Amino acid sequence: MKQFDVTPVSARLAEKPVSLIQFARSAGRNMLEVIPAETLRETYVRGPLNIHYICDPEMITELLVGQGRSFPKAKFTKDIIGSAVGNGLILSEGDKWRQQRRRYSPLFAARNLPVMARHFAETGTEVAESLAEHPGPVDMAQVAPASTLTNISRVIFSGNKEVSSEQIRVGLIAYFNYISDLSLFDLMGLPKWLPRKKWLSSKAPVTTMRDLARQVIEQRRAENRAEPLDFLDFMIEALKTDFEDKETTVDNLLTFVVAGHETSANALAWGYYLLALNPDMQNRIRTEIRSARPDGLIEFSDLEAMPLLRAHVKETLRLYPSAAFFARDAADSVEIKGVKIEKGDALFYPVYSLHRNQKLWDEPDQYRPERFMGPALPRGQYIPFGDGPRICIGAQYAETEIMVLMASVLRRVNFSLGDAPMPEPVLTFTMRTSGPLILEVEQA
Repeated sequence: MKQFDVTPVSARLAEKPVSLIQFARSAGRNMLEVIPAETLRETYVRGPLNIHYICDPEMITELLVGQGRSFPKAKFTKDIIGSAVGNGLILSEGDKWRQQRRRYSPLFAARNLPVMARHFAETGTEVAESLAEHPGPVDMAQVAPASTLTNISRVIFSGNKEVSSEQIRVGLIAYFNYISDLSLFDLMGLPKWLPRKKWLSSKAPVTTMRDLARQVIEQRRAENRAEPLDFLDFMIEALKTDFEDKETTVDNLLTFVVAGHETSANALAWGYYLLALNPDMQNRIRTEIRSARPDGLIEFSDLEAMPLLRAHVKETLRLYPSAAFFARDAADSVEIKGVKIEKGDALFYPVYSLHRNQKLWDEPDQYRPERFMGPALPRGQYIPFGDGPRICIGAQYAETEIMVLMASVLRRVNFSLGDAPMPEPVLTFTMRTSGPLILEVEQA
């Protein structure tokens, strides 16, 4: 029997200091290449110019929850994705952000998740059946995003008689490719009036998706359903009592699409890989799933009986956080744990490094889902969805989607490693695989 290295693949971080030009060039291709490898060994690293790399849980908590809770998103973040998601919940600041957060928080309430879970389970069942019927090598880096795209079509764009699901799929793929094309000038923080190479490419992917979003919103409002049946229904229901202009609603619909597609897809792909790498754990989780729901669609209520699956998902997001890096701009001067941060400094949070930091975790590079079966971790040590007021509004939604899809698939099929080399993590808009992730699939 072929033996495999059971240490999960990891990213190569920067072992030498990186200049600003090198930073911008490398970050556009793979942001992980410019994060100092020292962040894996130390909890605070002073970068060049005005950059702070922060992996200290207490500093993170103070900057995201305490003194720095109102610090804005980094300018380059807004420059990179602003054209695609506008001034929605991800990028808005101040009162505009607070209004939107208040408006949409009920949308992601636990009471709505059973409805969403049924849609996710339908997709998961379809994926499971397809994989079971076609055993052999499968690129899960393609299967995973296809399943989350299907979910988006089901919970947002379903029921649109004038637009086919294939049009939506093609439009969304082009849209995600557009926003994942990072500009060197944006990463360097150069003025917006300087031409970007991206300007030469058509903005049609964004225009097309904005037009589609307006169309489905208007059509669904006209239907005026008596009872919400999917995500878009819940969104429109929320807007009945809290007015929002049409373009901001389009911004937010696309924000939710962007935030909920690649992030969940990446977690699924890496999660299947980790199970192929650890067949004993895969079998234990499959037994747990079958005990909770032997057949039929996985229900939201079933997830409470799947603590091992939940721990696996959490460990996947520790080793391969979809949001592996984020940044803030210091709006004021502060001093935390002896570190002086000046107004205007760049606060970099390398979540990938935080989750694998040698000072914070036992065997940080090893797959150990039992880490999440015991006492709660110190705040600021595990932040796959961020923290503080701007913690991801859809965290529970994402965890539900990942668990339901994974449970639906694992119940039917088994994953194992073949001869194909495993890709490395690459970070652009989210942390994805550097290439195909080929796993052997067979009916379980």
